[in-house]
Amino acid sequence: MKIKNKLINNIVSIFIAIFVAILIRSFLFEPFNIPSGSMKPNLLVGDFIFVSKYSYGYSRHSFPFSLADAKGEIFKEKYFEKKPERGDIIVFKTPENNRTDYIKRIIGIPGDEIKITNGSIIINNNTIYKKKIEEFIDTDTGQIIIEKGRRRQYLEYFFDKEIKVLDLYDNTFADNTNEFRVPENKYFVMGDNRDNSQDSRFSNVGFIPSENIIGKAQFIFFSLENSRFLEIWKWPTSIRYNRIFKKIQ
Repeated sequence: MKIKNKLINNIVSIFIAIFVAILIRSFLFEPFNIPSGSMKPNLLVGDFIFVSKYSYGYSRHSFPFSLADAKGEIFKEKYFEKKPERGDIIVFKTPENNRTDYIKRIIGIPGDEIKITNGSIIINNNTIYKKKIEEFIDTDTGQIIIEKGRRRQYLEYFFDKEIKVLDLYDNTFADNTNEFRVPENKYFVMGDNRDNSQDSRFSNVGFIPSENIIGKAQFIFFSLENSRFLEIWKWPTSIRYNRIFKKIQ
């Protein structure tokens, strides 16, 4: 009888732990890892971050597997909604791909008129000023498009924020765009690695609906350089100790 009661108690404890974990993941924080270099120099491949779910309210994408019924009518709207601000780094799903998580920076909010000219962002006829600073040393051996080395880095004075961005080449396709007008309840996003980012400048991403935003990137809780999380034997030489618990800006 004692063994049976102990087994029941253990099973109950496991279910409670799972239930609490789901609640935390759905309503408070969810961990994500950075798989690509589109947010360099601010987020690196191998960074593990916490994203706050409560920052912008809740939609079906706040829950595991983007909860919805067969007709997509459950959590069709956003609840307890708070508006994101320009410069926020968000995790979201695109309208065309509800399986993949993206992380980018909000550049434009509803009503903004945005244009990229010679690599500079123009918002509502105001050019965002940037200045060249020290080069970014890219040590990512997993980079596919661009080999590791020195990268052109700029400090962008983005409204009330100072943001470090990379601009690797001149006169690329994404350095000069038509004007975008951000629709109601949608957002225009870009990666900080401007020449190596699939974002709102491209039709496969486009504007991001408010209900597709999962949450706001808050801080890095772990970081590995050129190794995978399960390769524990590499941790002593791969952990970026200076990035642990770093606030994301």
